[in-house]
Amino acid sequence: MLRTVLILITFFISEAATADVLNTGDTAWMVTATALVLFMTLPGLALFYSGLVRSKNVLSVLMQCFALACLMSILWVVLCYGLAFGDGGEWNSYVGLGHFLLGETSRVNLSGTIPETVWVMFQMTFAIITPALIVGGFAERMKFSSILVFSSLWLILVYSPVCHWVWGGGWLGELGLLDYAGGTVVHINAGVAAIVAAVVLGNRKGFPDTPMPPHNLTMTVTGASMLWVGWFGFNAGSALAANNDAGMAMLATHISAAAASLAWMAIEWYRFGKPSVLGIVTGMVAGLGTITPASGFVGPLGALIIGISAGFVCYFATQIIKRTLKIDDSLDVFPVHGVGGILGTILAGVFVSAEFGGSGYSEDVTMGAQVWIQIVGVLATLIWCGVMSFVILKVVDRLMGLRTSEEDETKGLDIAEHNERGYII
Repeated sequence: MLRTVLILITFFISEAATADVLNTGDTAWMVTATALVLFMTLPGLALFYSGLVRSKNVLSVLMQCFALACLMSILWVVLCYGLAFGDGGEWNSYVGLGHFLLGETSRVNLSGTIPETVWVMFQMTFAIITPALIVGGFAERMKFSSILVFSSLWLILVYSPVCHWVWGGGWLGELGLLDYAGGTVVHINAGVAAIVAAVVLGNRKGFPDTPMPPHNLTMTVTGASMLWVGWFGFNAGSALAANNDAGMAMLATHISAAAASLAWMAIEWYRFGKPSVLGIVTGMVAGLGTITPASGFVGPLGALIIGISAGFVCYFATQIIKRTLKIDDSLDVFPVHGVGGILGTILAGVFVSAEFGGSGYSEDVTMGAQVWIQIVGVLATLIWCGVMSFVILKVVDRLMGLRTSEEDETKGLDIAEHNERGYII
Protein backbone atom coordinates (compact mmCIF):
# COMPACT_ATOMS: atom_id res chain seq x y z
CA MET A 1 0.00 0.00 0.00
CA LEU A 2 2.78 2.44 0.96
CA ARG A 3 4.59 1.68 -2.27
CA THR A 4 1.45 2.49 -4.28
CA VAL A 5 1.02 5.82 -2.47
CA LEU A 6 4.66 6.73 -3.12
CA ILE A 7 4.28 5.88 -6.82
CA LEU A 8 1.17 8.06 -7.07
CA ILE A 9 2.88 10.96 -5.28
CA THR A 10 5.89 10.66 -7.58
CA PHE A 11 3.61 10.61 -10.62
CA PHE A 12 1.71 13.74 -9.62
CA ILE A 13 4.92 15.60 -8.75
CA SER A 14 6.36 14.64 -12.14
CA GLU A 15 3.20 15.80 -13.93
CA ALA A 16 3.24 19.10 -12.09
CA ALA A 17 6.89 19.63 -12.94
CA THR A 18 6.31 19.08 -16.66
CA ALA A 19 3.07 21.08 -16.92
CA ASP A 20 3.16 24.59 -18.29
CA VAL A 21 3.48 27.04 -15.42
CA LEU A 22 3.58 30.81 -15.84
CA ASN A 23 7.02 32.25 -15.13
CA THR A 24 6.89 35.99 -14.50
CA GLY A 25 10.60 36.46 -15.26
CA ASP A 26 10.28 34.75 -18.65
CA THR A 27 7.12 36.71 -19.36
CA ALA A 28 8.71 40.05 -18.50
CA TRP A 29 11.68 39.29 -20.77
CA MET A 30 9.45 38.17 -23.66
CA VAL A 31 7.26 41.27 -23.41
CA THR A 32 10.47 43.33 -23.60
CA ALA A 33 11.85 41.27 -26.48
CA THR A 34 8.59 41.66 -28.39
CA ALA A 35 8.74 45.43 -28.03
CA LEU A 36 12.38 45.37 -29.20
CA VAL A 37 11.52 43.44 -32.37
CA LEU A 38 8.71 45.86 -33.21
CA PHE A 39 11.22 48.66 -32.54
CA MET A 40 13.35 47.12 -35.31
CA THR A 41 10.67 47.87 -37.90
CA LEU A 42 9.19 51.02 -36.42
CA PRO A 43 11.31 53.10 -36.30
CA GLY A 44 14.56 51.18 -36.99
CA LEU A 45 14.09 49.70 -40.46
CA ALA A 46 11.88 52.60 -41.57
CA LEU A 47 14.62 55.12 -40.82
CA PHE A 48 17.41 52.90 -42.15
CA TYR A 49 15.67 52.38 -45.51
CA SER A 50 14.26 55.89 -45.89
CA GLY A 51 17.70 57.45 -45.47
CA LEU A 52 19.08 55.25 -48.26
CA VAL A 53 16.65 56.41 -50.96
CA ARG A 54 16.57 59.76 -52.75
CA SER A 55 14.86 62.67 -51.02
CA LYS A 56 11.85 62.52 -53.35
CA ASN A 57 11.02 59.03 -52.07
CA VAL A 58 11.73 59.31 -48.35
CA LEU A 59 8.08 59.48 -47.26
CA SER A 60 7.07 56.62 -49.53
CA VAL A 61 9.44 54.24 -47.75
CA LEU A 62 8.36 55.44 -44.30
CA MET A 63 4.73 54.97 -45.37
CA GLN A 64 5.37 51.49 -46.74
CA CYS A 65 7.02 50.29 -43.51
CA PHE A 66 4.31 51.84 -41.35
CA ALA A 67 1.38 50.58 -43.43
CA LEU A 68 2.85 47.07 -43.68
CA ALA A 69 3.25 46.94 -39.89
CA CYS A 70 -0.47 47.65 -39.58
CA LEU A 71 -1.66 45.35 -42.36
CA MET A 72 0.55 42.38 -41.48
CA SER A 73 -0.62 42.62 -37.85
CA ILE A 74 -4.27 42.21 -38.86
CA LEU A 75 -3.51 39.40 -41.30
CA TRP A 76 -1.52 37.61 -38.61
CA VAL A 77 -4.46 37.72 -36.20
CA VAL A 78 -7.12 36.83 -38.76
CA LEU A 79 -5.37 34.04 -40.67
CA CYS A 80 -1.61 33.69 -40.68
CA TYR A 81 -0.95 32.71 -37.05
CA GLY A 82 -3.18 29.71 -37.66
CA LEU A 83 -1.38 28.83 -40.89
CA ALA A 84 2.00 29.08 -39.17
CA PHE A 85 1.29 27.51 -35.76
CA GLY A 86 -2.02 25.70 -36.00
CA ASP A 87 -2.36 21.92 -36.17
CA GLY A 88 -2.76 20.98 -39.82
CA GLY A 89 -3.78 17.39 -39.13
CA GLU A 90 -2.71 15.17 -42.01
CA TRP A 91 -1.26 18.26 -43.72
CA ASN A 92 0.69 19.36 -40.65
CA SER A 93 4.06 18.75 -42.29
CA TYR A 94 3.30 21.61 -44.66
CA VAL A 95 0.76 24.03 -43.19
CA GLY A 96 -1.20 24.69 -40.01
CA LEU A 97 -4.93 25.19 -39.54
CA GLY A 98 -7.11 26.63 -36.80
CA HIS A 99 -6.50 29.59 -34.48
CA PHE A 100 -8.23 31.80 -37.02
CA LEU A 101 -9.11 35.16 -35.50
CA LEU A 102 -7.24 33.72 -32.48
CA GLY A 103 -10.47 31.95 -31.57
CA GLU A 104 -8.62 29.34 -29.50
CA THR A 105 -6.47 31.87 -27.67
CA SER A 106 -7.46 33.30 -24.30
CA ARG A 107 -5.78 35.40 -21.64
CA VAL A 108 -5.21 32.32 -19.45
CA ASN A 109 -3.64 30.03 -22.07
CA LEU A 110 0.08 29.41 -21.78
CA SER A 111 2.75 28.68 -24.35
CA GLY A 112 5.49 27.09 -22.29
CA THR A 113 6.14 29.46 -19.40
CA ILE A 114 4.68 32.60 -21.02
CA PRO A 115 1.12 33.64 -21.90
CA GLU A 116 0.05 32.50 -25.33
CA THR A 117 -0.90 36.10 -26.09
CA VAL A 118 2.77 37.09 -25.69
CA TRP A 119 3.85 34.26 -27.99
CA VAL A 120 1.31 35.36 -30.61
CA MET A 121 2.54 38.95 -30.38
CA PHE A 122 6.22 37.97 -30.45
CA GLN A 123 5.76 35.96 -33.63
CA MET A 124 3.63 38.75 -35.09
CA THR A 125 6.61 41.10 -34.97
CA PHE A 126 8.58 38.62 -37.12
CA ALA A 127 5.69 38.55 -39.60
CA ILE A 128 5.79 42.37 -39.66
CA ILE A 129 9.48 42.88 -40.31
CA THR A 130 9.91 40.20 -42.99
CA PRO A 131 7.64 41.81 -45.64
CA ALA A 132 9.03 45.21 -44.62
CA LEU A 133 12.55 43.98 -45.44
CA ILE A 134 11.41 43.15 -48.98
CA VAL A 135 10.58 46.84 -49.54
CA GLY A 136 14.29 47.46 -50.11
CA GLY A 137 14.25 45.34 -53.26
CA PHE A 138 11.71 47.45 -55.14
CA ALA A 139 12.14 50.84 -53.44
CA GLU A 140 11.41 53.95 -55.50
CA ARG A 141 9.43 52.27 -58.29
CA MET A 142 6.50 50.09 -57.08
CA LYS A 143 2.95 51.33 -56.65
CA PHE A 144 1.79 51.59 -53.04
CA SER A 145 -1.46 49.70 -53.69
CA SER A 146 0.46 46.87 -55.36
CA ILE A 147 2.88 46.68 -52.43
CA LEU A 148 -0.03 46.12 -50.04
CA VAL A 149 -1.61 43.40 -52.18
CA PHE A 150 1.68 41.64 -52.94
CA SER A 151 2.79 41.71 -49.28
CA SER A 152 -0.56 40.34 -48.10
CA LEU A 153 -0.51 37.41 -50.53
CA TRP A 154 3.17 36.83 -49.78
CA LEU A 155 2.59 36.61 -46.03
CA ILE A 156 -0.19 34.07 -46.56
CA LEU A 157 1.40 31.92 -49.27
CA VAL A 158 5.14 32.18 -48.56
CA TYR A 159 5.97 33.35 -45.05
CA SER A 160 3.32 31.40 -43.14
CA PRO A 161 4.04 27.97 -44.72
CA VAL A 162 7.82 28.33 -44.31
CA CYS A 163 7.33 29.47 -40.72
CA HIS A 164 5.22 26.35 -40.12
CA TRP A 165 7.83 24.11 -41.75
CA VAL A 166 10.53 25.38 -39.42
CA TRP A 167 8.88 26.41 -36.13
CA GLY A 168 5.28 25.20 -36.27
CA GLY A 169 5.85 21.44 -36.25
CA GLY A 170 6.41 21.08 -40.01
CA TRP A 171 8.76 18.91 -41.99
CA LEU A 172 11.95 20.98 -41.68
CA GLY A 173 11.62 21.14 -37.91
CA GLU A 174 11.07 17.39 -37.82
CA LEU A 175 14.09 16.91 -40.05
CA GLY A 176 16.20 18.71 -37.45
CA LEU A 177 16.90 22.05 -39.15
CA LEU A 178 18.68 24.53 -36.89
CA ASP A 179 17.16 27.97 -37.33
CA TYR A 180 17.22 29.77 -34.02
CA ALA A 181 15.61 33.08 -34.99
CA GLY A 182 14.89 33.20 -38.70
CA GLY A 183 17.71 32.50 -41.15
CA THR A 184 15.30 30.67 -43.45
CA VAL A 185 11.95 32.03 -42.24
CA VAL A 186 12.95 35.70 -42.26
CA HIS A 187 16.21 36.45 -44.07
CA ILE A 188 16.35 33.96 -46.94
CA ASN A 189 12.63 34.48 -47.51
CA ALA A 190 12.94 38.27 -47.60
CA GLY A 191 16.13 38.26 -49.66
CA VAL A 192 14.81 35.93 -52.34
CA ALA A 193 11.48 37.77 -52.60
CA ALA A 194 13.34 41.08 -52.91
CA ILE A 195 15.59 40.01 -55.77
CA VAL A 196 12.72 38.32 -57.61
CA ALA A 197 10.74 41.56 -57.28
CA ALA A 198 13.72 43.59 -58.49
CA VAL A 199 14.04 41.41 -61.59
CA VAL A 200 10.29 41.36 -62.35
CA LEU A 201 9.92 45.14 -61.98
CA GLY A 202 13.15 45.99 -63.76
CA ASN A 203 15.78 48.54 -62.81
CA ARG A 204 15.07 52.09 -61.74
CA LYS A 205 15.28 54.67 -64.48
CA GLY A 206 18.96 55.52 -64.90
CA PHE A 207 20.37 52.49 -63.07
CA PRO A 208 23.29 51.67 -63.09
CA ASP A 209 24.73 54.67 -64.96
CA THR A 210 23.10 57.46 -62.94
CA PRO A 211 24.42 57.85 -59.37
CA MET A 212 21.69 57.34 -56.75
CA PRO A 213 23.41 58.03 -53.42
CA PRO A 214 21.55 57.93 -50.08
CA HIS A 215 19.93 61.28 -49.41
CA ASN A 216 20.36 61.23 -45.60
CA LEU A 217 23.01 58.99 -44.08
CA THR A 218 22.36 60.50 -40.65
CA MET A 219 18.87 59.01 -40.81
CA THR A 220 20.31 55.69 -42.03
CA VAL A 221 22.85 55.44 -39.19
CA THR A 222 20.15 56.30 -36.65
CA GLY A 223 17.94 53.53 -38.01
CA ALA A 224 20.88 51.09 -38.14
CA SER A 225 21.66 51.77 -34.49
CA MET A 226 18.06 51.03 -33.60
CA LEU A 227 18.23 47.80 -35.58
CA TRP A 228 21.31 46.70 -33.64
CA VAL A 229 19.58 47.26 -30.31
CA GLY A 230 16.29 45.76 -31.46
CA TRP A 231 18.03 42.65 -32.79
CA PHE A 232 18.68 41.50 -29.24
CA GLY A 233 14.93 41.01 -28.92
CA PHE A 234 14.95 39.17 -32.24
CA ASN A 235 17.67 36.67 -31.35
CA ALA A 236 17.86 36.54 -27.55
CA GLY A 237 14.07 36.65 -27.41
CA SER A 238 13.95 33.46 -29.47
CA ALA A 239 15.13 31.58 -26.38
CA LEU A 240 11.55 32.18 -25.16
CA ALA A 241 12.88 32.46 -21.62
CA ALA A 242 15.21 34.52 -19.47
CA ASN A 243 17.90 31.84 -19.38
CA ASN A 244 21.43 30.88 -20.44
CA ASP A 245 20.44 30.44 -24.09
CA ALA A 246 19.13 34.01 -24.21
CA GLY A 247 22.39 35.28 -22.76
CA MET A 248 24.53 33.40 -25.27
CA ALA A 249 22.29 34.45 -28.17
CA MET A 250 22.69 38.09 -27.13
CA LEU A 251 26.48 37.78 -26.84
CA ALA A 252 26.79 35.96 -30.17
CA THR A 253 24.59 38.55 -31.88
CA HIS A 254 26.72 41.43 -30.67
CA ILE A 255 30.03 39.75 -31.55
CA SER A 256 28.87 38.95 -35.08
CA ALA A 257 27.54 42.46 -35.73
CA ALA A 258 30.76 44.08 -34.53
CA ALA A 259 32.99 41.68 -36.48
CA ALA A 260 31.04 42.04 -39.72
CA SER A 261 31.05 45.85 -39.43
CA LEU A 262 34.82 45.90 -39.08
CA ALA A 263 35.32 43.38 -41.89
CA TRP A 264 33.19 45.42 -44.32
CA MET A 265 34.96 48.61 -43.27
CA ALA A 266 38.37 47.01 -43.76
CA ILE A 267 37.54 45.88 -47.30
CA GLU A 268 36.41 49.37 -48.33
CA TRP A 269 39.37 51.00 -46.63
CA TYR A 270 41.76 48.69 -48.47
CA ARG A 271 40.03 49.01 -51.85
CA PHE A 272 39.18 52.71 -51.90
CA GLY A 273 41.51 54.29 -49.36
CA LYS A 274 38.67 55.50 -47.12
CA PRO A 275 36.12 53.65 -44.97
CA SER A 276 32.50 54.69 -45.58
CA VAL A 277 29.74 55.20 -43.03
CA LEU A 278 27.32 53.41 -45.35
CA GLY A 279 29.70 50.47 -45.51
CA ILE A 280 30.11 49.98 -41.78
CA VAL A 281 26.37 50.07 -41.08
CA THR A 282 25.63 47.73 -43.99
CA GLY A 283 28.25 45.35 -42.61
CA MET A 284 26.52 45.51 -39.25
CA VAL A 285 23.19 44.46 -40.78
CA ALA A 286 24.95 41.65 -42.65
CA GLY A 287 26.48 40.41 -39.39
CA LEU A 288 23.14 40.53 -37.61
CA GLY A 289 21.29 38.72 -40.37
CA THR A 290 23.95 36.05 -40.73
CA ILE A 291 24.16 35.20 -37.02
CA THR A 292 20.37 35.05 -36.66
CA PRO A 293 19.87 31.34 -37.47
CA ALA A 294 22.91 30.34 -35.41
CA SER A 295 22.71 32.77 -32.49
CA GLY A 296 21.40 30.44 -29.79
CA PHE A 297 23.38 27.42 -30.95
CA VAL A 298 26.95 28.72 -31.29
CA GLY A 299 29.52 30.09 -28.87
CA PRO A 300 31.67 33.23 -29.03
CA LEU A 301 34.23 31.66 -31.39
CA GLY A 302 31.56 30.60 -33.85
CA ALA A 303 29.93 34.04 -33.66
CA LEU A 304 33.25 35.74 -34.40
CA ILE A 305 33.97 33.57 -37.44
CA ILE A 306 30.39 33.92 -38.71
CA GLY A 307 30.56 37.71 -38.33
CA ILE A 308 33.87 38.05 -40.20
CA SER A 309 32.58 35.71 -42.92
CA ALA A 310 29.40 37.77 -43.22
CA GLY A 311 31.35 40.98 -43.75
CA PHE A 312 33.43 39.54 -46.57
CA VAL A 313 30.84 37.33 -48.28
CA CYS A 314 27.98 39.84 -48.20
CA TYR A 315 30.23 42.67 -49.37
CA PHE A 316 31.29 40.81 -52.50
CA ALA A 317 27.73 39.57 -53.03
CA THR A 318 26.57 43.20 -53.29
CA GLN A 319 29.24 43.87 -55.91
CA ILE A 320 28.21 40.85 -57.98
CA ILE A 321 24.50 41.65 -57.87
CA LYS A 322 24.83 45.33 -58.75
CA ARG A 323 28.07 45.61 -60.73
CA THR A 324 28.30 42.26 -62.52
CA LEU A 325 24.67 41.15 -62.90
CA LYS A 326 23.36 44.75 -62.90
CA ILE A 327 20.25 43.81 -60.91
CA ASP A 328 18.73 46.81 -59.15
CA ASP A 329 18.04 45.34 -55.73
CA SER A 330 17.76 48.93 -54.56
CA LEU A 331 18.83 48.58 -50.93
CA ASP A 332 20.83 45.31 -51.19
CA VAL A 333 18.26 43.05 -49.56
CA PHE A 334 19.36 39.82 -51.24
CA PRO A 335 23.15 40.17 -50.90
CA VAL A 336 22.83 41.25 -47.25
CA HIS A 337 19.82 39.33 -45.92
CA GLY A 338 19.45 36.54 -48.45
CA VAL A 339 23.13 35.64 -48.79
CA GLY A 340 23.66 36.31 -45.08
CA GLY A 341 20.76 34.02 -44.20
CA ILE A 342 22.12 31.25 -46.43
CA LEU A 343 25.62 31.59 -44.99
CA GLY A 344 24.46 31.69 -41.38
CA THR A 345 22.05 28.78 -41.77
CA ILE A 346 24.76 26.54 -43.22
CA LEU A 347 27.44 27.63 -40.74
CA ALA A 348 25.06 26.95 -37.86
CA GLY A 349 25.47 23.29 -38.75
CA VAL A 350 29.23 23.61 -38.27
CA PHE A 351 29.62 25.85 -35.22
CA VAL A 352 26.86 24.21 -33.18
CA SER A 353 29.57 21.63 -32.50
CA ALA A 354 30.58 21.48 -28.84
CA GLU A 355 34.21 21.49 -30.00
CA PHE A 356 33.69 25.10 -31.12
CA GLY A 357 31.81 26.10 -27.98
CA GLY A 358 28.35 25.43 -29.42
CA SER A 359 25.42 23.67 -27.80
CA GLY A 360 26.31 20.35 -29.47
CA TYR A 361 24.61 18.02 -31.93
CA SER A 362 21.60 15.87 -31.28
CA GLU A 363 22.26 12.23 -30.52
CA ASP A 364 23.69 10.27 -33.47
CA VAL A 365 23.95 13.43 -35.65
CA THR A 366 27.34 14.20 -37.18
CA MET A 367 28.58 17.54 -38.51
CA GLY A 368 28.19 16.33 -42.08
CA ALA A 369 24.63 15.17 -41.49
CA GLN A 370 23.67 18.44 -39.80
CA VAL A 371 25.19 20.56 -42.55
CA TRP A 372 23.24 18.54 -45.12
CA ILE A 373 20.01 19.19 -43.20
CA GLN A 374 20.86 22.90 -43.20
CA ILE A 375 21.43 22.84 -46.97
CA VAL A 376 18.09 21.10 -47.49
CA GLY A 377 16.39 23.84 -45.46
CA VAL A 378 18.13 26.55 -47.48
CA LEU A 379 17.21 24.97 -50.84
CA ALA A 380 13.59 24.35 -49.84
CA THR A 381 13.16 27.98 -48.78
CA LEU A 382 14.92 29.31 -51.89
CA ILE A 383 12.76 27.27 -54.25
CA TRP A 384 9.40 27.82 -52.53
CA CYS A 385 9.95 31.52 -51.97
CA GLY A 386 11.42 32.14 -55.42
CA VAL A 387 8.66 30.37 -57.34
CA MET A 388 5.76 31.66 -55.24
CA SER A 389 7.07 35.23 -55.13
CA PHE A 390 7.37 35.23 -58.92
CA VAL A 391 3.83 33.90 -59.34
CA ILE A 392 2.35 36.42 -56.88
CA LEU A 393 4.15 39.32 -58.56
CA LYS A 394 2.93 38.26 -62.00
CA VAL A 395 -0.66 37.90 -60.79
CA VAL A 396 -0.62 41.30 -59.11
CA ASP A 397 0.97 42.85 -62.19
CA ARG A 398 -1.75 41.36 -64.39
CA LEU A 399 -4.54 42.54 -62.10
CA MET A 400 -3.40 46.06 -61.19
CA GLY A 401 0.11 46.70 -62.43
CA LEU A 402 3.23 46.71 -60.29
CA ARG A 403 5.31 49.63 -61.43
CA THR A 404 4.63 53.33 -61.28
CA SER A 405 4.66 55.30 -64.50
CA GLU A 406 7.93 56.77 -65.73
CA GLU A 407 6.56 60.23 -65.02
CA ASP A 408 5.71 59.34 -61.41
CA GLU A 409 9.09 57.70 -60.91
CA THR A 410 10.82 60.85 -62.13
CA LYS A 411 8.60 63.05 -59.97
CA GLY A 412 9.14 60.84 -56.92
CA LEU A 413 6.71 58.60 -55.08
CA ASP A 414 6.20 61.04 -52.21
CA ILE A 415 4.23 63.36 -54.46
CA ALA A 416 2.97 60.76 -56.96
CA GLU A 417 1.62 58.27 -54.40
CA HIS A 418 0.95 60.35 -51.29
CA ASN A 419 0.80 63.99 -52.42
CA GLU A 420 3.23 65.01 -49.69
CA ARG A 421 6.87 66.03 -49.43
CA GLY A 422 9.43 64.77 -46.97
CA TYR A 423 11.19 68.14 -46.90
CA ILE A 424 9.70 71.59 -47.43
CA ILE A 425 12.57 74.07 -47.43
